[in-house]
Amino acid sequence: MTITTSIIIPAFNEATRLAAGYERLRPVLDELGPDQTEVVVVDDGSLDDTLHVAHDVFGHLPHTLFVQEPINKGKGAAVKLGVAVARGPLVIASDADMSIRPQHFAAILAALETSPLAPGSRVNEGQVAYDTVLRTIAGKVFNRLVRHYTGTTLRDTQCGCKGFQLGPARLLALLSFYDRFIYDAEMLYLADQLGLAVTPVNVTWDDINGSTVKIGRDSLQMIRDLRSFRSTHYVNPVVRLARTTDAAEVARWARETRTQGLVLARGALDVLLVLPRDGALAGAGIAAALSGTLATAGIDELRERTYEAV
Repeated sequence: MTITTSIIIPAFNEATRLAAGYERLRPVLDELGPDQTEVVVVDDGSLDDTLHVAHDVFGHLPHTLFVQEPINKGKGAAVKLGVAVARGPLVIASDADMSIRPQHFAAILAALETSPLAPGSRVNEGQVAYDTVLRTIAGKVFNRLVRHYTGTTLRDTQCGCKGFQLGPARLLALLSFYDRFIYDAEMLYLADQLGLAVTPVNVTWDDINGSTVKIGRDSLQMIRDLRSFRSTHYVNPVVRLARTTDAAEVARWARETRTQGLVLARGALDVLLVLPRDGALAGAGIAAALSGTLATAGIDELRERTYEAV
């Protein structure tokens, strides 16, 4: 049976929380259909037994994929790696503890039928209420900064549960630079620049102990990163191909060159195969095989196309 949904779970030192998170997810997996749902666990260089526990907890499911980073790179890097290997056309990235109730996944998937991005929103009466007044105030101030620097109108940009269509998700992952907690904001900035529709979905959040975000330590760095988006040169190597290029043929040559996580950006006149920033060598091989041209492309040329994962 064809996989329709991939659930990506980024995990760093989550050995003690994976089982409880699975229990929250299990009824929803039954509703979505285990034969049609893929679970991708990305171990982000954990120092504990996360990967072994993940095998114990999720290994019995019909479609599971376990990927491990050799060192801790950050939640954003883990999500982007999950996006690169996911097989479902619709993707939900959710924290290992499933603090966003998985019962909302159906609404997120419904939104993704017509919108490239469907992030969860914990907003209630105009703000996200955290466990302390300090965190609530800090979150509100940070959200104002995110809206100012990214162009998004979302009141909750840091929700740990986000839905994507796979093609746009791969493009955002390929273009982005940041791997840690600011990756959410950067993806929303890129979505705004590319003209991608974003449909927030109201979700219920249970504040489960164990967050690795530290307000004092992380917020200043996140603000510095936010301010850099507008001056960042978002350019990737691409292979320019004929408009009639078949995605299956591109996928075959991607496998031949051992590249993954690619996306076809289809326009009225041509197709751009978007590569990782270190993928020019593989791109040269694909270009030669498919009579394409190796080039580079930025946001302006990638805007207002359709995006197809390969």
